[in-house]
Amino acid sequence: MGKPDLKGAMVALVTPFERDGAVNWRRLKELVRWHESQGTDWIVACGTTGESATLSREEHNKVIATVVGAASRAHVIGGSGSNDTRKAVKQVKEICDLNVDAVLSLSPYYNKPTQEGYFQHFSEIARASQRPVIVYNVPGRTGGNIEAATQLRLSLVENIGAVKEASGNLGQIMKVLAGARRKFSVLSGDDAVTFPMMAMGARGVISVTANLLPKEVAQMVHLCEQGKWVQARAIHERLLPIHDAMFLESNPIPVKEAMNLAGMRVGPLRLPLTPLGADSRQKLAEVLKKALALKGG
Repeated sequence: MGKPDLKGAMVALVTPFERDGAVNWRRLKELVRWHESQGTDWIVACGTTGESATLSREEHNKVIATVVGAASRAHVIGGSGSNDTRKAVKQVKEICDLNVDAVLSLSPYYNKPTQEGYFQHFSEIARASQRPVIVYNVPGRTGGNIEAATQLRLSLVENIGAVKEASGNLGQIMKVLAGARRKFSVLSGDDAVTFPMMAMGARGVISVTANLLPKEVAQMVHLCEQGKWVQARAIHERLLPIHDAMFLESNPIPVKEAMNLAGMRVGPLRLPLTPLGADSRQKLAEVLKKALALKGG
């Protein structure tokens, strides 16, 4: 059995918590099964949206193992990341042992490596990983950007199969799309630009909005894959207000609030994240009234 292609509709899954802040394991399994029923192709466990920064090592691994165990159709990506390459390598090895299909590896944060540092960091991870590695470029959170030339170098490294691009720099993304080898996937890390990125050759999205509207996100991505651009664009334009609302405050604050308002029971956030502010909550509620009308569309 070959490795699955790193493409399609991928959700950056929230981690549901109980009122006391403990992980809600039963609800986590329910969310996985619901996503499969809605057409989600891949589930990312313990990404930024899953509040991985506030999970203990034991919780982190158990969340990933629980998602793997609950999934019957969707493929699973385990989130990882450290600004210490040795720790990152160790974590990736542990995650691979949980039988994930791929690993999402966050670029080193805070210590601001050079471009050569990024290349060496991810090369070490790729050598250690038993599963394909997705490089995660998100300068707004890490304080550093993996430039197009470096991404293209990484695309040639054995076992690096994709990049999740959340830089918002379409010029940079176009250079990567134009220069990468055919089997290397560029994935959108920002819902609002998934449609234009796929029109340029990206192969899917790791989505925040899909936590709330997975069927609609999957429909748009699959239409893009089929070259049905007019239909895909119509869904893209309908979803834009929701995409914007998901970033009224730091992710995953708005998406968890939206899910709870929609009756999806994902519980509170962990500090230092705090509940959505009153003004943002009112704006979100207004958007949701229209957004929920999209369900089943």
